[in-house]
Amino acid sequence: MAYSMGQGQPIIVLKEGTERSKDKEAASNNIAAARAVADSVRSTLGPKGMDKMLVDSMGDVVITNDGVTILKEIDVQHPAAKMIVEIAKTQDNECGDGTTTSVIVAGELLKKAQSLIDQNVHPTIIVNGFRMAAAEAVRILDSMALTVTSKDDETLKKIARTAMTGKSVGGQKDYLANLAVDAVRAVSEKRDGKLFIDVDNIKVEKRIGGSILDTQMIQGIVVDKERVHPRMPRIVKDAKIAVLSVALEIKKTEVEAKIQISDPSAMQKFLDEEEATLKKKVEKIKSAGANVVFCQKGIDDLVQHYLAKEGIFASRRLKESDIEKIAKATGANIVGNLDQLESKDLGTAATVEEKKVGDENMTFVTGCKNPKAVSIVIRGGTEHVIDEVERSLHDALRVVGITLEDGKAIPGGGSPEIELALRLEDYAASIGGREQLAIEVFAHAMEIVPWTLAENAGLDAMDVIIRLKSAHEGKGAEAKYFGVDLNSVEPKNMLKEDVIEPLRVKTQAVKSATEVANMILRIDDVIASRKSAPMGPPGGEGCPPGGMGGMPGMM
Repeated sequence: MAYSMGQGQPIIVLKEGTERSKDKEAASNNIAAARAVADSVRSTLGPKGMDKMLVDSMGDVVITNDGVTILKEIDVQHPAAKMIVEIAKTQDNECGDGTTTSVIVAGELLKKAQSLIDQNVHPTIIVNGFRMAAAEAVRILDSMALTVTSKDDETLKKIARTAMTGKSVGGQKDYLANLAVDAVRAVSEKRDGKLFIDVDNIKVEKRIGGSILDTQMIQGIVVDKERVHPRMPRIVKDAKIAVLSVALEIKKTEVEAKIQISDPSAMQKFLDEEEATLKKKVEKIKSAGANVVFCQKGIDDLVQHYLAKEGIFASRRLKESDIEKIAKATGANIVGNLDQLESKDLGTAATVEEKKVGDENMTFVTGCKNPKAVSIVIRGGTEHVIDEVERSLHDALRVVGITLEDGKAIPGGGSPEIELALRLEDYAASIGGREQLAIEVFAHAMEIVPWTLAENAGLDAMDVIIRLKSAHEGKGAEAKYFGVDLNSVEPKNMLKEDVIEPLRVKTQAVKSATEVANMILRIDDVIASRKSAPMGPPGGEGCPPGGMGGMPGMM
């Protein structure tokens, strides 16, 4: 790209082939790309949203209506569109639900901002207005929130059911919601007087076979491993568990070494010493009082033989995450040096048992005294069903967890968005200057959620929005809880319809959508370098005549 200074020689600033768009053109391109991503997941929102079938280059198929899963699978190229995908990932990491909501709100904010840019409103003014509106929106949502205690089982189950509504779990969502609440409650911990829930302590295993109703929660840990020797006991009662991160094998030297043996009797001594060393390892485990061994690394064949002889159950090559969960559930210490293994390092469990689930054997560690790690074994007819159940359960576990942590929930069904739209319009009137315009369009953008819910249910979206606004402007404490009833255009109280979501899902969606919209609006110049041509072999295909690949005329 060249710039000319009067009549003189043009100055080369950017590399030849570089593409550049500025000002309104750059803003319009970025907004169009971001809106395209938002539109791709819009039809999946709500209980009556449609599913997407995603087929990758290897032919693997994913069928889902989970926003973040769809956006992760789509290979997005445009940089502004990638920013929209990132907010879905952030929403999923932070809340586990509300990914589609955050994406379509961001898309609508940018659509409304485009109309202001076309009216020559400066992007900085729009950004300031959006920031003010988002702060006020979070305050309004907080004022609408309901208090939820850790003992409020029924509300927690409603929140779990709401998160799974629309997923392909059909009539089993009540059963799965109960599982989710029980599992989250089992791993909850109190720290400094506050509840803390790490959903990673809930281990999820999938096995094809049975139906979704065969899914079960285990008060303990399920490991996708079996005992290493058939003569080992299949069931161990009153288990004393050694958790090892060290291999039960002969150590190899760090440096390269050779042992030369000239006498056959010396060879026998060498083998006897090797066997004695391995036997000592088993004796050490036995003397510590362990009757179950979970090893992160390998177990030598001879060690397996001696362990079986002593009636000790052993599994090997467990994942590090599984080792940590077993230690947490049983109270064991992870031991990295076998010589330091003592009875106080052992964990306890009522039963360690190898069971057949589907076509494979799995090890169940159950009856732990205070299991701060539990397992859920998901069953289903096909792999696609199990994967979708896993995604639904992940959403349910996360929303129940953050509700217990925050202690606040809010009605769903588009009711908070309509309340935001009305209250932000009033707030805009109290703000002077051009920022008022941005706050007004922010308010209108909030209507996209109930509008899309109604549209996906086959209702007249305009009629639904008008009736919802009328209901919210009515008198009474319950007016703000009215949302979209997907079977009629008449609004209904979402609390009575059991449609409840965690407060954090809504506040995070508003914050992240506003942040990404503001970032895209602040871009006024896009400079894209030309992609370099792939280098071919000298003289081969793809190599320009007279030179190396990509460098014509150079030898």
